[in-house]
Parts: sequence; structure tokens; C-alpha cells
Amino acid sequence: MLQETALKILQTGANVFLTGEPGSGKTHTVNEYVRWLMERGIYPAVTASTGIAATHIGGYTIHSWSGIGVKRDLDLYELDKITQNERVVRRVRGTSVLIIDEVSMLSATTLGMVDRVCREVRHKDAPFGGLQVVLVGDFFQLPPVVREEYQEEATLEFSSEGGSAFGGEPTSSFAFSARTWEALNPIVCYLSEQHRQEDKAFLELLSGIRRGAFSASHHALLEKRRSASGRAGLTQLYSHNADVDRINDKALADIAGDVRKFEMTSSGKSALVETLKRGCLSPETLSLKVGARVMFTKNDIERRFVNGTLGIVAGFLDSTSSPQAQNGYPIVKTNSGSTVTAEPLEWHIEDGGRILARIEQVPLRLAWAITIHKSQGMSLDSAHMDLSQAFEYGQGYVALSRVRTLAGLSLAGLNKRALEVHPEVMRRDRDFKLRSASARKTFEEMSKAEHDALRRNFVLACGGREPEMSAHIKSSKKTKRSHADSSNEAPRSSAARYPAKFFEAYPASPRLRRVLHSPSSPQQAAGYSAKEKKYSLADIREQHRNAYRPWSEEDDTQLRRRYLSGEKVKTLAESLGRQAGSIHSRLAKFGLIQ
Repeated sequence: MLQETALKILQTGANVFLTGEPGSGKTHTVNEYVRWLMERGIYPAVTASTGIAATHIGGYTIHSWSGIGVKRDLDLYELDKITQNERVVRRVRGTSVLIIDEVSMLSATTLGMVDRVCREVRHKDAPFGGLQVVLVGDFFQLPPVVREEYQEEATLEFSSEGGSAFGGEPTSSFAFSARTWEALNPIVCYLSEQHRQEDKAFLELLSGIRRGAFSASHHALLEKRRSASGRAGLTQLYSHNADVDRINDKALADIAGDVRKFEMTSSGKSALVETLKRGCLSPETLSLKVGARVMFTKNDIERRFVNGTLGIVAGFLDSTSSPQAQNGYPIVKTNSGSTVTAEPLEWHIEDGGRILARIEQVPLRLAWAITIHKSQGMSLDSAHMDLSQAFEYGQGYVALSRVRTLAGLSLAGLNKRALEVHPEVMRRDRDFKLRSASARKTFEEMSKAEHDALRRNFVLACGGREPEMSAHIKSSKKTKRSHADSSNEAPRSSAARYPAKFFEAYPASPRLRRVLHSPSSPQQAAGYSAKEKKYSLADIREQHRNAYRPWSEEDDTQLRRRYLSGEKVKTLAESLGRQAGSIHSRLAKFGLIQ
């Protein structure tokens, strides 16, 4: 499918899975769609599964946006706590479009948790609370990281997300195996153009890996790129952190100048502290010099950087630059050109609002060499890599597809695993291609009038307005109301002529179905109300004074006592200044109601 066709499908408001080989233009298509939305006054939530992917698209991580953080499951208490977070509520209710990039690295469980949050916050029992959801990624790339110790827990807690908790095949970790994905039933847009790899032979080699048809001739091409060490200045990619650390330590030692060391601090139970240290990408002792290549290891609440932002240490705070000068925090010039002072941040383990353990460190690590995992999404003119210790499906494919040509590849080693892709992904990919071809045919057969009607209804449903419509209103000085009425004069029958076979292929597209068959009010047909689109926490608190505020221990005690004494939920909601749904969730948390 061409990017132009995919963009037209996105503009109808349909849920979409946008996929394709590396370099096929997925990010470009998303950026074009975001630009198109913003021109019409629609501001989408742009998110990604990892920090470094969020850097590429200028958005949040989906974990941060939805408020789930690093949670591995979501019980009623945690869900209720998230719905009391004002920032999350504003984000989730304040958008009509949710974009999730690098969905291949998002587990079925995590996708299900985000769905639950959106449904709860938006008070709609529809996938993701009725948002248009755009999933972007390539499942041939690195799969979700699911730690073995949590596999059983994930299966039991979220058995609906890809498998049974009572036997049978093991639960799949891929997002496409989630019940949430099935309910969303996105239209597949499989991009077919190539904009990164400029070498036809190299492109065929990469395609051979995807198809599971890597030949002797392909292997011979890679053998010609063998080199024990790459030339100076090349980005280096490795499968294991140990190799990355060795390269980085040597590169730091080769730089002239004094070393500045930053020690990690910690508090809490030792076992929990050790867990935090293992999960933290910054080392316990961080050694830096001016000129060191570094990468940020944590998301910044002020969004100056995210986990994966790259840069160079430009200096350290001195006695004249800051009252914090005695700490000598590093000043980093990022690859995007901004300058950031890297001050210590905290990682912690929390339970029920209580901090059990914490560590604190400057959120940086050396980055002359980086892991293949962290390279996903990058485009490089040249790179040196060692794939002799590849251990994960897709690892070699991700590394090789970072460079544009064979001439830009320097290869130290290669093993069998580096050339393998997940068999489940290969099977599902065939289905994705068939679905994409069907969607392409359907949309290409659609008349311009039909597509324009779909697009217009979707824009209006999101509270937006076509640019030409806004210009007409300004020049004619008509009221918004009168123009909105006139905009509905376009042939309403065009929606009814939308090919019936589309709904045979995509039976679970109720949101789009409502938009298509809107008789007069696109906003209501798409499941939106004027009140929702003008959502304001202040407005809600005029009726429920404590809506979305955290529950204190005293609040919980009072709620339990009064409910057990016989007071009704409606009475409690009015008295406590809460919404009835919040009261229900809280009582369910305490096991007082089902």
C-alpha cells in the first residue's frame, strides 16, 4: 500500500495498524497525519512503547501517557488510583486520536491495561473508550521484553490477553494476540515503498530474512562486509550490555581530561534496592569527561529528554554558573541541539502510595556503543556491529536494517539466531498483507465524494474544522452554528453507499460505522457529545467537588464506615463530592461490593 492510500484511510477515523519494512515511511506517514489533524484543530496523543521511540516522534511513552507506568498488572485499586490522576484524566479525555508507535515492543498485557484505563476514564465501554487508535510498527523487529518471573502472573491476571490461564498453548506476548487488538480490529495498512535502503541487493537480503528465505548468496554478501573492528567514529551496535560497557570504558579512557564521578545513592530494603539497580540503565558509578558520548536513561517530567536521548557532555557546572555548582552536574548538548543540565533523578518501588525503596543517580550512561535494542528506529549511514552473540528473534534484522547500504555495514561476527525471525510473526505477517490488500482495493474503489464525506464527518466528530471551512466562515462572518448546519448539506447518501464488503472484512468497527451512517449529527454518531469535547475538570468539580482527587486514609475509613452502616452509593457520592463510579470502584477495592 502507498503512503497516500494509508493517509486517506487514517483520515476517515478508522482504527489502523500501520506497518511495513524498515524505511517504508511509517514515521513519515504518521507525521503527515498528525500535521493534517493539527491543521484542523485536532490534537492527537502521540505516544510510543519506549523512550527512544518517543524521541523519534516527539511524544510520550504510552506508559506515561496512560498513567500505568511500569505496572505489570492493573487491579481495581491501581485502576482507581490512575483515574484520580488529574493529568492522566486531562490527557485521555482531552484527545480524540491515540497514536502508539513501535507497537511490536508493547506486550499484549500492556495494551490491555491501556485499553482499561481509557475505557474507565472516558466512561465508555468501547475499545480505548471510543478513541481512534493508530498502532504503528513492524513485528519483525524486537519483541516485547517479558521477564520470565512475571509470565505466570501475566497469564493469570490477563488470561484474556492472548491465551488461557487454565492450560493450552502458552500466552503470546505480542500485542496482536491481545483480546484488545481483536476488539479494536484495526484496518491494516502495509506500506510497500522503500525510502531507507538504497542498495537493491541489500534490500533483497533483508527481505530474505523476513520471509525466512535467507540464501547462500545473501550470506556471501554479508561475508564481504566482515571486519574485526570498524573505522574510527562509527556507531557500534552489540547485542549484550557487557560488550557495550567494554567499548564505552575504553573510549572514555582515550579522552584527555579529568574524570568526574557520580555515585548512586539508595534507601530501603536491600533486596528491593538491588532490584532497582538491576533495572536502572545508569551505572552505580557514572564516570564522565568533557566530550563523552552519552545517552539519557530516564524520562524527564519536563520533557527536556527521554530514555534514549543521545548527546555529548559539553561541560560541568562551575562555581559561577549555578548555586548547585559544588555538585558539578554534567551539561549535555543533545543531538537535536538543545542543552540540558543532567541532575540526579529517582527510581523507586511504591506500594499503596508508600515508597519501599529508592535509588538516585544522574540519568546518563556512556554511548559510543549502544545495544541493538536501543538502536531500533534509528537510520544510520554506516555502523559497525557484532551479531555473533545475538540471542533474540529479530535482533540481527533490526541491527542490519539500521544502515542504508551494504557499503555502510561493518560486521565483526554473525550467528544463526541473528538471521532468524519469530515463526509466529511470519505467519501473522501473511495475514496482515492479505488484509492490507483487501483494504487498499476497497478504498481505491471509493469515490472522492464518499471519502470526502467520511473525512468531513470524522473531523466534525473530533471537534475540528476543515481549513477552507474556517476561511469561509471568517470571510462571510457567519456564525459557527449556521456554517456547521450548512456543512451537513453534502450528500448524506454517500455514506450509505459505502461498500458493504468493508463491514464483512471489518465487522468490529462500530465507531467508523456510526460515522458513516450519521443522519445529521456527526458528533453524536461518532459517540461524542458536546460536553465531552468541552471537557473541563473545573466544570466536573462544580457538580462533584472532589472528583479525581486522591483518596486519603481518612476518606477510605469514612467511606467504609458509612457504607457498612447502610448508606447508599448515591448518597455517599453526593455527600463526599465524588462521582458514583468512583464510589463503586473504591468499595470494590475493599471487597464490599462485586
